[in-house]
Amino acid sequence: MADKRDYYEVLGIQKSASEDDIKKAYRKMAKQYHPDLNPGDKTAETKFKEVNEAYEVLSDSNKRSRYDQFGHAGVDPNFGGGAGGGNPFQGGFDFTDIFDSFFGGGFGGSSRRANPNAPRQGSDAQANLAIDFEEAAKGCKKNVEYQQIEVCSDCHGTGAEAGTTPKTCPNCNGTGQVRVSQRTPFGVVQSTQSCDRCHGTGKLIEKPCHVCDGKGRVRRRKTIEVTVPAGIDDEQVLNVSGHGNAGANGGPSGDLHVYINVRPHPIYKRRGNDVWCEMPITFTQAALGADVEVPTLDGKVSYHVHEGTQPGDVFRLKGKGIQSLRSRARGDQYVQVTVEVPKNLNKRQKEILSELDNNTDDKNYQKRKTFFSKLRDLFGD
Repeated sequence: MADKRDYYEVLGIQKSASEDDIKKAYRKMAKQYHPDLNPGDKTAETKFKEVNEAYEVLSDSNKRSRYDQFGHAGVDPNFGGGAGGGNPFQGGFDFTDIFDSFFGGGFGGSSRRANPNAPRQGSDAQANLAIDFEEAAKGCKKNVEYQQIEVCSDCHGTGAEAGTTPKTCPNCNGTGQVRVSQRTPFGVVQSTQSCDRCHGTGKLIEKPCHVCDGKGRVRRRKTIEVTVPAGIDDEQVLNVSGHGNAGANGGPSGDLHVYINVRPHPIYKRRGNDVWCEMPITFTQAALGADVEVPTLDGKVSYHVHEGTQPGDVFRLKGKGIQSLRSRARGDQYVQVTVEVPKNLNKRQKEILSELDNNTDDKNYQKRKTFFSKLRDLFGD
């Protein structure tokens, strides 16, 4: 584990970062190194895996606490294994029981003695999905690949080799904890600690499952099809209920959080549910007006550019934007006009433009007329 980088360093955040800070940093880094956006880039692929590993730990309050205290060893599943292996999360002095012995409880000690074999819901899993601009606007179905912890199919979650069953620990009678007496300056005090024989599980596995090494769960690569709703935006999260990591002791699975990355579009930009784009037209079309074809998410539509259109003018196509996630209402499309000045004119074309310029004056150019009027006011004739 010595070659592992600090998880906070991987995400570029401080140790005091909030949950929102961690999520924002993860989305930014995951998008930067996503394999779909960096095809064939092995360095980006390695960085992407490193970012996901860091987020898996820091987004889980329990794992983060262990990591902050013990570093990478604190979140290593093999850390402190075996009886008396020194795992700091198994055993240790239970100060809540000191209060229990003096004051009769009421300080939360009962939660520490909860049934270790009670059903527990699984944690949430994460995945990243890169989609095109049009797919985000219209909605789509996509296959998502991610790492999921699932119940071992060989031992069905018991952790024991097929054909055998775990036995109740005789040391703690299946509670996972034992009470011990310790001499203190206050006298002999009883406390509770994890059973060092079963490591707090309440069960003994004499012959561990060869598939999951007695853990009862395995990590596998899984692919599922998800429905991406129309109107989803970049960096939003799609929640897929029940497709997260498997629960323990028959508990329900967690959810899958799919982080959406929308690829930039060569023409369109999104502002809320509105779509913006720039469209070049010729000098003649701008001066005389013209019927033009405008690209939209629904295909090309005809629009009449009015006579005397100026560079930077914006016109609106109502209802040609993106559908709202919460209703069937759609935004609008805004088209900003750019007037392209012709280049590489031949002699005849230059003559025509010179003739045009000679036959026009300031009344044909409103902005020019206003500009020189202001100059005269400032400096006189």
